[in-house]
Amino acid sequence: MQRRSFLKSVATGLAAAMTSLRSNPSAASQQVPGSSTTKKQLSPNTILLKDYRPRSIYKIPVTEVARAKFPIIDMHSHAYANTPAEIADWVRNMDEVGVERTILLTETFGQEFIDVQRKFAAYPDRFEIWCGFDYTGYNQPGFGPQAVRALEKCHAAGAGGVGELHDKGKGLVSRAVNAYGMHPDDARMDSLFERCGQLGMPVSLHVADPIWMYEPMDNTNDGLMNALHWRLDNQPNVVRLSGMIDILERTLKKHSNTTFIACHFANLDYDLARLGEVLEKHPNLYADIAARYAETAPIPRFAAKFYSQYADRLVYGTDMGFDKEMYRVTFRILETSDEHFYEHDMFSYHWSLNGFALPDEILRKVYRSNAEKILNSRGK
Repeated sequence: MQRRSFLKSVATGLAAAMTSLRSNPSAASQQVPGSSTTKKQLSPNTILLKDYRPRSIYKIPVTEVARAKFPIIDMHSHAYANTPAEIADWVRNMDEVGVERTILLTETFGQEFIDVQRKFAAYPDRFEIWCGFDYTGYNQPGFGPQAVRALEKCHAAGAGGVGELHDKGKGLVSRAVNAYGMHPDDARMDSLFERCGQLGMPVSLHVADPIWMYEPMDNTNDGLMNALHWRLDNQPNVVRLSGMIDILERTLKKHSNTTFIACHFANLDYDLARLGEVLEKHPNLYADIAARYAETAPIPRFAAKFYSQYADRLVYGTDMGFDKEMYRVTFRILETSDEHFYEHDMFSYHWSLNGFALPDEILRKVYRSNAEKILNSRGK
């Protein structure tokens, strides 16, 4: 899920600022230190939450992590690059920051899957392409065999796994078909998940969304600045987050021979204790940490304890493009003990972030060895 709309938010913030200034020409001006120019300063009474961009003034250590401490397999990315030049840039960035291989969750099948494969074919050791499911006819009698055949064709063409499957509460959706009303535990999905297990194809499954999207959009929602854009509280016929975790658990239990990777901590970043319970009950489940750095970095001690307790079940992921600085922010959170810093360019929340200072043993597992365990078990 692509949540990072920085340029859009900047443009919106600038437009709001200009509107406010035009309506309040007496707003105070502030002299920029060391500059002969001045800039208009908004009144504190007119600053909107969506435009809030705090900066830390604490005089504390700032650690720059240019390269990950250990080699990485990124288990959650997408086909962001569109041209050979962009793909080459991506590979150079991976080399520079220490990412050994990237799993591309394409959701595609048929010719579209083949097209993505061809696009990245120049780097077979750096990118692995995963496919999606074909939900065509999901609401018609006899759904299943055609979807299984499409899956088998992708596997024969080189698909290493399936994902990212999405169900935020209305049902499974894909780039091609919105299968509203059909959740992962639906009997119509049984043949697909069973075939994944037989073929040794791990399934990357996104259930629900962060808890703040389901909460009332009021002054008590501390994730409001991000949640408002992705809100689910006003959507009809949505299974809420806790119900989606129940659906995930029923799916895991039914398909115990299939390996699942819950994207984004299964969106239990706010309740890691429950995620721990789910992991303990279902040995066929892993969780990726992609695009939930901002949601866990505000609770560094609790999060670090969770990483320690479930170090064998977590895998590194990004889901945020392929810019070098993006990778480095994730390294700073995972590897350092830095405190109270902001990354507005990447995250839409206003929270300050903190590092987990994970020990080497845990970093090795999260960065690479757990992913190797998943990938190397295929076909066994």
